[in-house]
Amino acid sequence: MEVLSGMVVVAFGVFLTGLAVLIAVEPGIAERFLRLFAASARAHYTEQVLRLIAGAALVVFAPSMWYADLFKVLGWLISVTAVALLLFPWRWHHEFGKLAAPLLFRHIKLFALGAFALGVFIFYGVSRVVRW
Repeated sequence: MEVLSGMVVVAFGVFLTGLAVLIAVEPGIAERFLRLFAASARAHYTEQVLRLIAGAALVVFAPSMWYADLFKVLGWLISVTAVALLLFPWRWHHEFGKLAAPLLFRHIKLFALGAFALGVFIFYGVSRVVRW
C-alpha cells in the first residue's frame, strides 16, 4: 500500500508541475483544461474522486516524507474537501467555478507559480525515501 500511495503522490506532483509548465507554455490550452473541471457532473465527480485518491495517498505516504505532519494535514484537507464536494450537488461547484474563474484566469501566472511550488515541495518530501 505504501508503494502504491507513493506512486500516486509522485503522480500528483507531476500533475501540478506539468500544469504549471502548461500554463507557462500554452496558457490558452491550460485555461480550456481548467474550465472543464466543473463543466459537467461527470467532470465534477471525476475531479473529486481523483482529489480524494491524491489526498488519501498523501495521508498514507506522509510518514515516509520530509515534513510528514504537514503533508498529512494537506492530505486530510484535500480528502475532506473532496468528500464535501462529492456530497454537494455538482451544480453548486459549477456555479462557484463560474464566479471564481475570472479571478483565477486574471492571476493564472500566480496560480502556476503556486502549483509549481507545491509540486516541487511534494518531490522534496518524497525525496526522503529515495536511495541514491
